[in-house]
Amino acid sequence: MTGIVLWYLNRATGITSLVLMTLTVVLGTVVRRHGRIPGLPRFALQGLHRNVGLLSALLLVTHVGTAIVDSYVDIGVSAAFVPFVAGYRPFAIGLGTLAVDLLLLVLVTSLLRNHLPLRLWKAVHLTSYLLWPLAFVHGITAGTDLGGGWLLAVVLACAAAAAWASVAALAARRRTAPPGERAANALTALSTGTPVGVFRNG
Repeated sequence: MTGIVLWYLNRATGITSLVLMTLTVVLGTVVRRHGRIPGLPRFALQGLHRNVGLLSALLLVTHVGTAIVDSYVDIGVSAAFVPFVAGYRPFAIGLGTLAVDLLLLVLVTSLLRNHLPLRLWKAVHLTSYLLWPLAFVHGITAGTDLGGGWLLAVVLACAAAAAWASVAALAARRRTAPPGERAANALTALSTGTPVGVFRNG
């Protein structure tokens, strides 16, 4: 595979992975808020969220692999997992490495979700909100082709979508009463004959 092909493949998988990461964050916020997408049942929305995340991870593997194979820059195998040791733009590449490590952690714990304490899984899963800005800053500092045009517009649109999703998730979390309080409210409503509505976990 020629250097120019590796260069284009690396940039294409990087930007596509960022777009899919953004979509994963947005879908995760919708799932978290118990929202819906018209024409799509909730279980399908959760599946879509999970599968988009997996696809993003696969593209990220290709992105990292092409960066290692490409001889134009000095990025060894160790730099794919150990932050800030790359010979080429160590800080920018190190941020990408941290994003890769976090993504692998989120992915593995999600696959093992049924075997982990719920509190531990939630704590690890929330690090995905840190993963995204790491990947974003890596993209704009490690790349050389974000000076303008449609690529910059795509990256800025991803930033706006991720920011909206994060703010919406935080607002929903603040509006949701703690589980103990929700349980007490449900028991009170049942004892007084008041309609209980829907009491959700999360």
